Amino acid sequence: MEIIITSIVLILVGIGIGVLSGMLGIGGGTIMVPVLRLGYGLDAFMATATSLFAIIPISLAGAITHIRARSCFPKLGLLLGIAGAVTSSAGVYLGSISPSWLIMLAAAIIIVYSAFTMLRKALRMGKKGTDPSVAGGQKGTDPATPTGNKGTDPHGAFEAEQTSPCAFAFTRKNVALAVVIGLIAGFASGYVGVGGGFIMVPLMTAWLGIPMKRTSGTSLIAIIILAIPGVIQQAFLGHIDYLAGIMLCVGAIPGAVLGARLVPRVPERTLRFIFAGLLAVAAVMLVINEFSLL
Repeated sequence: MEIIITSIVLILVGIGIGVLSGMLGIGGGTIMVPVLRLGYGLDAFMATATSLFAIIPISLAGAITHIRARSCFPKLGLLLGIAGAVTSSAGVYLGSISPSWLIMLAAAIIIVYSAFTMLRKALRMGKKGTDPSVAGGQKGTDPATPTGNKGTDPHGAFEAEQTSPCAFAFTRKNVALAVVIGLIAGFASGYVGVGGGFIMVPLMTAWLGIPMKRTSGTSLIAIIILAIPGVIQQAFLGHIDYLAGIMLCVGAIPGAVLGARLVPRVPERTLRFIFAGLLAVAAVMLVINEFSLL
């Protein structure tokens, strides 16, 4: 009976995780790790491994929805994912020999940094959802537009291009930045046990000037690729709780589809506030659990 109740709870929690995953492009690991630790009683190694296992099908569901809606940059997602896959295994190995408190502390620090970055950009944006640092009137080229027109507001690109194919200007600078983002996200994904979206989304908005409505789906595409090596390695190490992972996926997969469909209806600025707030809460939960503050 207890197993049935626990499974139902995980499915219901999974729905919420899926919605946030599809909408924010974080894969869901940022939420799953605290949930599995606090609610399911898994240790740090099992929680991170199980989270990584569940991330792939959840991200796949959200990514397919974004691709169909043309609300992402598929080729950029592939580039980020391939770069991340290179360092993912190194993160898994280092995580397997690190004390659990260090893994959770690293996760909290990285998550807080990402939350701060996103919150700062959200506060700088006007009520219309434009960021003065990259909006129209600034010199330079918007890398998130197909033609790189000067004076284009990247935060309005999503609305202006809903019916056009997704594109990204693959200049040397943009490719180099994308590779660096992927390498960082891949290592963090393997070490902490999350998809890497909590790093990729803020860095894509900050370094590449891409609106968050485009980063969500792009991040999910990358997460699918970069998580695969880590999952294989974690499976061989025997750290995955498959039942917990599957139960989360049962609810999270349809949730991710719904979340991806909500992206066009949510203002850019609101998405950033939600993203920052979610990460801040996740970091607090990790610290509270690890240091037994409750």
